[in-house]
Amino acid sequence: MCRTSIYEARNNFSALVKMAEEGEVVELTRYDKPVAVIISYGAYETNQEKTPSLLDKLDALKKEYADVIDDLGFDVTPSRECPDYSKDPWA
Repeated sequence: MCRTSIYEARNNFSALVKMAEEGEVVELTRYDKPVAVIISYGAYETNQEKTPSLLDKLDALKKEYADVIDDLGFDVTPSRECPDYSKDPWA
């Protein structure tokens, strides 16, 4: 595993992507704390196949608790929109 700061990664991004393509995991840090990882697309796809998405888990819960949800009248359809953090929620 290769470990580098975000600052260094910015200057060597192409080389780090090449390392990831070759199978090396590249860990990005900020103030010596890990914050992100660069992996190959193949490793990403493999991980996606193994891990059910949050929406898949929510669908499973909706099916399991369908009668309770219907009784309560909640709409549990997930929004695909990103929240707008520029708006003040207390305004």
